[in-house]
Amino acid sequence: MTKHQKHAKLTLRENHNFAPNEITILGTKCGVISNLIQQITTLLPTYKMAYFDASHSKDVRISKLENYTFHHQGSVAITANIELNKFNQRILFSQYDCVFINGNHYKGDNQILILDKEKEASVLKRISQLTNVKFIVTLTKDTPLFDFLTEEYPQLKNLKKYHISDVEQIAAHINTLISEKIPSIKGLVLAGGKSTRMGTDKGMLNFYGKNQRDVAVELLEQHQLETFLSVRKNQEINYKNKIEDTFLGLGPFGAICSAFQKNPNVAWLVLATDLPFVNSKIIEQLLQQRNPSKIATTIKGKGKQFPEPLITIWEPKSYSILLNYLAQGYSCPRKVLINSDVEMVEVDDQFIRNVNTPEDFKNAYKEINEKNTSHT
Repeated sequence: MTKHQKHAKLTLRENHNFAPNEITILGTKCGVISNLIQQITTLLPTYKMAYFDASHSKDVRISKLENYTFHHQGSVAITANIELNKFNQRILFSQYDCVFINGNHYKGDNQILILDKEKEASVLKRISQLTNVKFIVTLTKDTPLFDFLTEEYPQLKNLKKYHISDVEQIAAHINTLISEKIPSIKGLVLAGGKSTRMGTDKGMLNFYGKNQRDVAVELLEQHQLETFLSVRKNQEINYKNKIEDTFLGLGPFGAICSAFQKNPNVAWLVLATDLPFVNSKIIEQLLQQRNPSKIATTIKGKGKQFPEPLITIWEPKSYSILLNYLAQGYSCPRKVLINSDVEMVEVDDQFIRNVNTPEDFKNAYKEINEKNTSHT
């Protein structure tokens, strides 16, 4: 008898205790840890980073009030009364490239061990937390590994060691660790529109001797992207990699969310089929200027006011933001880009012209084929 599945089986976001990418620092005083993190983050300004720590105030009062103090430059200091559990913290930290954790209070996935003779007993107490130590930091040049460490984890003897003053080298090592966690990219060609204004499936329009749906797929595959077709439920399209809409009636917004529901751990390069002037150079420029620290890297015409959400790399961290907009009653991906921290790639307006009506198609077909004729 098949076991009853109470809830829908969804692909989980790759998370650790608190965040997709977390580094725990332990082994010395909290002040030393926070000071080191402050120096590291100053040297790595392109990343969004957070520090997760317990309050060290002896007069912490439990209050229903939550404090959000905003600086005029956009930073915010938050004092929040939130129950500590992995689900709440993952939501809070979903937008960060790396979350540092004070290991004197909380466990984390990756660890940096600081050797402090005064805290040997503290490390012994937390020895079970040392599951994935990346490197070791010493407070003095001659600080040896504690005997119990070499007995329990002999591999620690072979790890890279830095002195606490080697901040630039430590930051460079952490930069490498963050870079290794950058999500891969898959392609998503939007082929599920009803093409109401065109009166026929825009994906089947022929500008280049084949239907535009295949042209768009091949354009992304040229850049070594595994590419999927976004289609409506029960839409008859014979293609091996298809993602049917699970967010229904939301157009491109629903298609993007449906792709993230299928795989929330990759970035999706979204390309609509009504953009026949997009070429390989535009895709290459988008990929080269990708900034995974932002929620998206998007194309904008130099003469346009707003970005083009359907020629955009949507990062995994954008998924929760898209869902938040949906919860507020908005299903416009452009609105999300306009009001979020995104990387903007400016190109000539001519490359991002939409073809929405039979007249648009007639003019675009003539222009494309006149160019092709003149090049032969």
